[in-house]
Amino acid sequence: MIVRPVVEKYAEEASSPAPPWLAGLVADTEAGTDLPAMMVGSLEGGFLASLVFALQPRRILEIGTFTGYSALCMADAMPADAELHTCELSPLHASIARKHFAASPWADRVHLLEGPALRSVESLPGPFDLVFIDADKSGYVDYYEAVLPKLSPRGLILADNVLQFGGVANERDQQPDTVAMRAFNAHVAADARVRQSVLTVREGVTVIRRAG
Repeated sequence: MIVRPVVEKYAEEASSPAPPWLAGLVADTEAGTDLPAMMVGSLEGGFLASLVFALQPRRILEIGTFTGYSALCMADAMPADAELHTCELSPLHASIARKHFAASPWADRVHLLEGPALRSVESLPGPFDLVFIDADKSGYVDYYEAVLPKLSPRGLILADNVLQFGGVANERDQQPDTVAMRAFNAHVAADARVRQSVLTVREGVTVIRRAG
């Protein structure tokens, strides 16, 4: 863990709870998937909602829907004229997300694209005011390069899992996801087009904006 478990638990208890309507999604994810911990959870979900509330983005792109928790957290805070596009490769995960999107108040403004994310991103016109990347770690550099040209002048890219619970700082950790995240972090850090801040939220979240 990046943050001591007792501190993480305290932070969750001191933060606003997740909206009760997410309980059904959580239950379906726990019952129907092998890795329910892939959900962003209430702390990060609240963080995403707060950013959307502050930024008031008109167009949001998410790469890696999983079962829809993060998308619905963002949708709950987005302006009335905003839309969210979210990409998911797994048919199982997409089916759970689609069910809960359809039952939500944002069914007509949350658009699920099933299939390879790069193909979906190529089909979408920019600009996007907020991009959230939370998909296969080996693809992060490609996703970043695909979305950066479509980012609005004051838009943000959020990249999840960038610290791998601290594994990136331990060179003995050579797990494929950790190696991929080190490569992504180095790629962004060397990119003069952007400025970035790495936050110790959950497994680490990088906030990226255009330079200048």
